[in-house]
Amino acid sequence: METDYLTIRAAGNHDLEIKKSRFIADLGRVESEAEAQAFIAAITKREPKANHHCWAYLIGEHDEIQRESDNGEPSGTAGVPILTVLQRNHLHNTIAVVTRYFGGIKLGAGGLIRAYSNATSTGIEAVGVVKRVRQRAITLTVDYPNYDRLNHYLTENGITILETLYTAAVTLTIAVDLAAVEATQQAIRDLLSDRLTMVLGDVDYHEVPVEIHASSRDDVTND
Repeated sequence: METDYLTIRAAGNHDLEIKKSRFIADLGRVESEAEAQAFIAAITKREPKANHHCWAYLIGEHDEIQRESDNGEPSGTAGVPILTVLQRNHLHNTIAVVTRYFGGIKLGAGGLIRAYSNATSTGIEAVGVVKRVRQRAITLTVDYPNYDRLNHYLTENGITILETLYTAAVTLTIAVDLAAVEATQQAIRDLLSDRLTMVLGDVDYHEVPVEIHASSRDDVTND
């Protein structure tokens, strides 16, 4: 991936009971179809007595790979709703497997669509979402008299400090969005009248938490 993108914070799962059926939504990060299939196989092995293991995943910078499965549920009632929730939350390189233990009450096609959608949405809410932002590391070395001013500037501007080393001087490594690198360098030079050294480092992804809005969840209280 060469762009910023949203994905889940970490692999995890969430249980939901709907009309006596138990739905377990497992979310994971995947970067290949082999990883996705391994994730599905692991959930299937963990829950061997479940009635269904329905799933969907999106892989690639532009979601070039999109797959879904109803796994025995009526066509279009599980896999597509799961995939739709992933798309609606703008998640990438993400898989969702929703495991169902049938509770004896039939939900109907509409009820199943809402149930699988809701299980996926609440699962996403439970594990959390992050934005993976491409940032460049910049190493700054300042003397102690200028450290407080620099630290205050970084805090006020929400710039991430990856590491701070205290030796004869203070060396900070910060992470800056690619589009803001030049402006940030100039602002820091101006702030300290160029009394520091600055070394550009590697570009890497850093993760920023993203708030999830409950409105993305479907209502499953009515069939």
